[in-house]
Amino acid sequence: MSGWPAGYARHVLDVVDSTLAEAARMLPSLTGPTWILALEQTAARGRRGRSWATPRGNFAGTLIMRRTEEPGIAALRSFVAALALHRAFVAVTGQPHAFALKWPNDVLLNGGKVAGILLESTGAHLVIGIGVNLAHAPGADAVEAGALKPMSLARDLDIDVNPEIFLEALAAEYALLETQFTTHGFAPIRRAWLDHAAKLGEVITARTMRDETVGTFEGIDESGNLILQTSQGRASIAAADVFF
Repeated sequence: MSGWPAGYARHVLDVVDSTLAEAARMLPSLTGPTWILALEQTAARGRRGRSWATPRGNFAGTLIMRRTEEPGIAALRSFVAALALHRAFVAVTGQPHAFALKWPNDVLLNGGKVAGILLESTGAHLVIGIGVNLAHAPGADAVEAGALKPMSLARDLDIDVNPEIFLEALAAEYALLETQFTTHGFAPIRRAWLDHAAKLGEVITARTMRDETVGTFEGIDESGNLILQTSQGRASIAAADVFF
């Protein structure tokens, strides 16, 4: 870890409804990229409006930054954030082989979910919400059927990490990758993400609200789409929930 990155502001809140909501309230006054950390959230949400449990001791953070590219390019920062999360986990635990990346926006610990990312575009800004089970993990009854088991660093690795310490690690890693992304584009991020991808080369299921696709996970393309080799040929999937 290289310390707090230059050019990024930081706001640490004791209790807030959600860091995403706080980000929306702060937008008019922001002058540069800003991290918001809540030590406790009372009304957090994940993808598709799902609730996300954020008790005290877990990490609930949001990065707000100005969006300067078209939406499709800006959305690739979900992979930048996932890769930064992976590197932050390795930095604070020293266990690189324990973590993997699950398309489109989760981080796994020993095969279970330990972190998730929610990326939204708000006018001229990009908002990246990140939740990490540092101290606590929801019970199996709190997740949908077929979802991966929730994991936490404290329970499953016996490692205690303070949320503010984790923020410092994550912010440092993200800043380095953001510079790489804006300088060299998505290609190096894509290669590094695939180096840590869960179930690459294995059969997985991609499920949307309308249909389901089963195939061998071949990788992601230059737009971040999931590539599956199916019995009907090669499929490119822009958005879905993945099960395995």
